[in-house]
Amino acid sequence: MFNIFGGSESEREAKILFGSTDESREEKVERKSPYDGKVVSTYPVCSAADAQKALKIAKTASKAAAKAPLHQRIAWLKDVAAKLREQEDDFAKMIVDEIAKPLHFARIEVRRCAETIELTAGELLSFGGETIASDATPSGRQATAYYRRKPVGVAVCITPFNFPLNLIAHKIAPALGSGNAVVLKPTPEAPLTAYKFAKLFIDSEYAVPDALSVVYGDAEVGSALVKSPIPRVISFTGSVGVGKIITAEAGIKKLSLELGGNAATYIDSAADLKSAAVKCAFGSFYNSGQVCISLQRIYVHESVYEQFAEMMAEETKKLKVGSPYEEDTFMGPLINEEAVHRAKSWIASAKDEGATVVTGGEEVDGIFPPTVVTNVTDDMKIVCEEVFAPIVSLVKVEDMQSAIDKINDSPYGLQYSIFTDSLSRAREFIDASESGGVVVNDIPTVRFDIQPYGGVKLSGVGREGPRFALEEFTEIQSVVIF
Repeated sequence: MFNIFGGSESEREAKILFGSTDESREEKVERKSPYDGKVVSTYPVCSAADAQKALKIAKTASKAAAKAPLHQRIAWLKDVAAKLREQEDDFAKMIVDEIAKPLHFARIEVRRCAETIELTAGELLSFGGETIASDATPSGRQATAYYRRKPVGVAVCITPFNFPLNLIAHKIAPALGSGNAVVLKPTPEAPLTAYKFAKLFIDSEYAVPDALSVVYGDAEVGSALVKSPIPRVISFTGSVGVGKIITAEAGIKKLSLELGGNAATYIDSAADLKSAAVKCAFGSFYNSGQVCISLQRIYVHESVYEQFAEMMAEETKKLKVGSPYEEDTFMGPLINEEAVHRAKSWIASAKDEGATVVTGGEEVDGIFPPTVVTNVTDDMKIVCEEVFAPIVSLVKVEDMQSAIDKINDSPYGLQYSIFTDSLSRAREFIDASESGGVVVNDIPTVRFDIQPYGGVKLSGVGREGPRFALEEFTEIQSVVIF
């Protein structure tokens, strides 16, 4: 196993950050590697009082954050991105240790994180308001009228385990960059990654003192953060269940909720089947299927169904499954035993309902493998709910309209895709898709960090992506001067 920044017990400890001040606790929680069960990090047990303390510090710091000049905030983000690039190997190894993401993909996440921060810094240069023609109507009159964007004050950011670095950046970089103070509650599965990342912001020479705090915990701490009148924005990525609780508890605040999905694609009769199979194998099993836009449902035109199913199984078998510390490993273990048990229950349910497992389905050396299921019908649980595991279902359809109807028949609507050589069918699919994003001739798992990202229906509200997150973390102020 790799050492984390030297690997001593103290260096494996994530601490509470009350603004710029570290604080520990005697009572700590151990984080064990999903791969080999070794203790890889610890974090202190926090309370609702800790959450409230962090919020009060943020409220005070928000005044200085709002006054920090733009050049300072841009320099701050650029400095953090540069430091992150310098420490790429350390952060990548931390991600492997804490969530067992394969090393190759952990490195990619670190680079994407740096890019996300740099993109945010770039967007800040042109992010603002505009002048308004106040005499545009007969009832108006000449004045200097414009609107501008102001920081909300305090933002609470709550992040998941599957991208423990980049998804933090998507929230705190635009929140801090636009002049707010932030309280971050990261996933309990990767506390050290979050702590070390937050320290890059706090230790920067350009930092606004006390503008970023970090607390840990689950329901008690989360509720204290969400219910408080101090934050004006709650930005959350996670499950629909928790999203509903936040919506009920938050009161009148801005909410940005990315709540998952049930991503699907359609394989048209006019598609490059080989290319589609290669891409679908990647999209279905990347990060062990633990991605909100992981490909879960594949609707295949009946004329190419059998051929594509064979190709999909063949490409899936080529993926290397094993130790996340090896450079060429594609997929490692699921995040915990509960996730493994859930994946097994999905497969058992599908078999009972008449589906066929063509590859995978049973643990190999303690790892639940990439699994392809055929003969799946619309009423099976495995296609109706979010699986969040390395399982993909193939469903036969008679035409594209049937595929569109089935794809849209979901409470989710994050991202969908189509594989086809027909431009007219691609356009028809785009227009008909009830989703936040559509991809043509690639998997719905495609996400560029610069793009607007978010869904419709139960997939959430609001959008991420640097420019669009800046909108979430600011308020419009209208000004009229006579």
